[in-house]
Amino acid sequence: MNLVETTLDPIRNPFSPGAGAPPPEMVGRDPLLEQARILLGRVKQGRPEKSLLLTGLRGVGKTVLLNEMERMAKTSGYQTVLLEAHEEKPLGELIYPALQGLLYELDRMAAAGDKVKRGFAVLRSFIGSIRLTVGDVALGLDIEPAKGTADSGDLEIDLPNLLVAIAEAAHERETAVAILIDEIQYLRQRELGALIMAMHKLQQKQLPLVLIAAGLPVLPGMAGESKSYAERLFDFPGIGPLSETDAAKALRDPAREAGVAFQEDALREIYRLTRGYPYFIQEWGYQAWNVAAASPITLQTVHAATPGVIGRLDGNFFRVRFDRLTSGERSFLRAMAHLGPGPHRTADIAAILGVPIKAIGPVRSKLIRKGMIYSPAHGDMAFTVPLFDEFMIRVIPEFRAGPCAPSPPTGASPQRTPTPGNTHNIS
Repeated sequence: MNLVETTLDPIRNPFSPGAGAPPPEMVGRDPLLEQARILLGRVKQGRPEKSLLLTGLRGVGKTVLLNEMERMAKTSGYQTVLLEAHEEKPLGELIYPALQGLLYELDRMAAAGDKVKRGFAVLRSFIGSIRLTVGDVALGLDIEPAKGTADSGDLEIDLPNLLVAIAEAAHERETAVAILIDEIQYLRQRELGALIMAMHKLQQKQLPLVLIAAGLPVLPGMAGESKSYAERLFDFPGIGPLSETDAAKALRDPAREAGVAFQEDALREIYRLTRGYPYFIQEWGYQAWNVAAASPITLQTVHAATPGVIGRLDGNFFRVRFDRLTSGERSFLRAMAHLGPGPHRTADIAAILGVPIKAIGPVRSKLIRKGMIYSPAHGDMAFTVPLFDEFMIRVIPEFRAGPCAPSPPTGASPQRTPTPGNTHNIS
């Protein structure tokens, strides 16, 4: 096919920007997928192996990897449960319907023994322990609870007992279970502690149940604070942006499959604009394809597509997070943006706002809980959302820094002089 003469068709656009949407080319993640393959294989054979808690910023492809690992688990003969943690939904309410469905799947398998029936009884006890009103109709099975098991009302006791019963049922059916949890940083400290205790108990008994989860970079610290032995049970592989080589491959190869070429300077510009983050790469690739009249996609095409990309990101990817913020939280993040991409010292953020460092503690804690910022090192704060500093400057262009504020870094966006009534205070 003559790459120079191809006309681009939006319907055939290979790029897929979207939360968790699989990219046309998964590049730069082979070591992580190999680690998951080994984990799944060893646990299914009854061999000990650390479960995986993937960590990374927004837009690095954690959800995509989690979905791919679920596919790998199913291909390997696992029964899987895929959940997304929520800020306002307790873990018990989140997990019990999925485990109920899993037990039904195990019950359909032809095998002798009563471990599945016991699993239902323990689940019934667990539902009572978390004070859910679930009758026989909801459970779909007329079975007595397993008295004395998973019915204490203490999640750190009940959840391990429940998952052990589930794993024993899977072992009896000669299969294994993979529980995959996205956004795991939204679990409460006690809930995460209960999961860690459950995995500890399962590993001691060498039962075939594995946990693979994904969350923001606060996750290792949360796990360590919940249980000091967490690092002996889990690996915490960090997922970062793609290298320039891998970013180019993520754009070039899918386009080539469709008979379209990227010029090298266009690839370099997209990498500069996206900093290698996969979600943004897909956005720029998608819009550049739609803007281009024909192959090859040039530097000029990328420049023409960029305003549309920024508009889409501002209206969707960034805005949905911004709209959840209070006025004080927005001021905190705008002060961070004044300093550049980060990370930044907490004292410098307080100086930008013109308040004592203790005054910003409550707002900082709320932003961490909302998953907007994290602490990569003691006393430092950084955005969990790449490019969010640039968005904050666009959405709040007028900002007055405190009298003792440090100067923004060289190359940072200029700050406009505020108009009366448009200053931002931490409150």
